[in-house]
Amino acid sequence: MTVRKLLTVTLLLVSGMVVGIMISDRMSARQANAPAASNTPDQRGRPAPFPAAPVAGLPDLTAVAARAIRASVNISSTSYVRTDPYLQFFYGADPVSPQTSLGSGVVISGDGYVLTNSHVVEGGRDIKLTFSDNREVTAQIVGADPWTDLALLKVDGGGTMETQPWGDSSTLRVAEWVIAIGNPYSFSQTVTAGIVSALNRPDPQGESFSDFIQTDAAINPGNSGGALVNVRGELIGINTMIFSRTGGYQGIGFAVPSNLARQILEELKTKHEIVRGSIGRLQLRPLEATESQQLQLPPGRGVVIEQMYRGDPAVRAGLLPRDVILSFNGKPVIDAGQLRRQIAETPIGRSVKIEAQRGGRQFEVEVPVIRLAPPASRR
Repeated sequence: MTVRKLLTVTLLLVSGMVVGIMISDRMSARQANAPAASNTPDQRGRPAPFPAAPVAGLPDLTAVAARAIRASVNISSTSYVRTDPYLQFFYGADPVSPQTSLGSGVVISGDGYVLTNSHVVEGGRDIKLTFSDNREVTAQIVGADPWTDLALLKVDGGGTMETQPWGDSSTLRVAEWVIAIGNPYSFSQTVTAGIVSALNRPDPQGESFSDFIQTDAAINPGNSGGALVNVRGELIGINTMIFSRTGGYQGIGFAVPSNLARQILEELKTKHEIVRGSIGRLQLRPLEATESQQLQLPPGRGVVIEQMYRGDPAVRAGLLPRDVILSFNGKPVIDAGQLRRQIAETPIGRSVKIEAQRGGRQFEVEVPVIRLAPPASRR
């Protein structure tokens, strides 16, 4: 090989090495800048982690809260109770003492209708509403429904009051942001924020026809009757109660869904009360899986009568404690709440057919429906 040919071959080899290095560097740079594939293993053969999701900012609730505050009121209701039955019995005296209940309410129409809890104004004679601008007015009770713990008040609004627009509580989702407006411990127009913790919760006290919205937005004594509002500024619930071992906030609050509240207030406007049916003061519980197997019943069917009271229609018709109620007017009974609502919606004076099972024997009774008495006071 001549010197000229040797130089030519050497030059070609060196050029190839330079080009190879440049291509390798470019490929390495592209791989470094490219996003990692979610299922690409690392050097140890383990799947690479998914890329972190972008962190969304928290909602700005300032405008929503400002409007909700203007549509909220603080409620002071005074009732008078006998303080010494001894003096009344022996001396004919009737000493009474004023007791004041503090709560909250929400203006739902410009002509002066205000929605609150029944227990806030129960027995009240002197009901005062205080607005966010410190105006104080007197209100009258239009009607109350203790079984959903809702009451409708009326003031002379003159079309000047800010109102809270309605929302559709059926569209709520768990973990949706909400704010609660109220008057906790007399701290006026307090705003707290949280999320929807759960939906369709039964009444923890067992004395309501409402399936509640559960929220961790702080609710304390004095918040009762206040608005629960979504991020669009819509009323989606009426704050009603807390579940607490201390009497204060523990992250578990309940609100009546707006759809039910809206239905109740329309009836209170025209009828001033809600009349419901009853077949007696039954205490019911779900049928356990082992009991269903023993009684050869399908799972999830039937409720057990735990306790009854003599003289009630159900007892006179032949039902007894430990009987299992299977159907109501031909419709299968799934849970106690469903049965109570079916009975409540039956017109007073009508008889209903109840299929039950006692031991291994099934039977049917007809029970007349009477008017449901008010529940125990929630004050």
